[in-house]
Amino acid sequence: MEEMDIQKLFRGNCDFMLGVANLSQLPDDSRPEIAFVGRSNVGKSSLINALTHRKNLARTSNTPGRTQQLNFFNLSDTLTLVDLPGYGYAKVSKTQSKAWTKLLKSYLKGRVNLRLALVLVDGRHGLKESDKEMMEMLDVAAVPYRIILTKGDKMKGKDVQENVQKALKKHPAAFPEAHITSSNTGAGLDELREIIGQSL
Repeated sequence: MEEMDIQKLFRGNCDFMLGVANLSQLPDDSRPEIAFVGRSNVGKSSLINALTHRKNLARTSNTPGRTQQLNFFNLSDTLTLVDLPGYGYAKVSKTQSKAWTKLLKSYLKGRVNLRLALVLVDGRHGLKESDKEMMEMLDVAAVPYRIILTKGDKMKGKDVQENVQKALKKHPAAFPEAHITSSNTGAGLDELREIIGQSL
């Protein structure tokens, strides 16, 4: 897609399709999908809202673990955006956490139309162990992914970015550079839309 096409796409209709709690509920795989994955409260829903020029498309919350299923969004009948359950410190039962993790891994490993996973990492804190585990799982599943540093307007210095860049060299399925965004200021969003367009 050309630059103008992808920017226009993200200004088009975007509607919530369904929430999926188990794999039997997955929608058909006729459209390419982009998955948003990351620790609880990293800003997945906020980023989806900002990318699609919406305020309340994806539900946002200050409470970790609010997204408790795979949420599918139809973007102009061309692309599906998937907001995945957060991993990490969500305050839920161990049973629920295990169920989420199983659903997450099964989806990422078996979805043939999944073009790209965007692994969101809090730009203030950098990679956590749970992020590294997710990256290793994506490497094994051979799912191409990019690290997206969120909350870029609150980053101090370049230490986090440089540390992430070094870590990416060890991951074969990862794009070698991290991308910085801010849902608050809009920084990096046009470029991220282009990145998504290129994956199509």
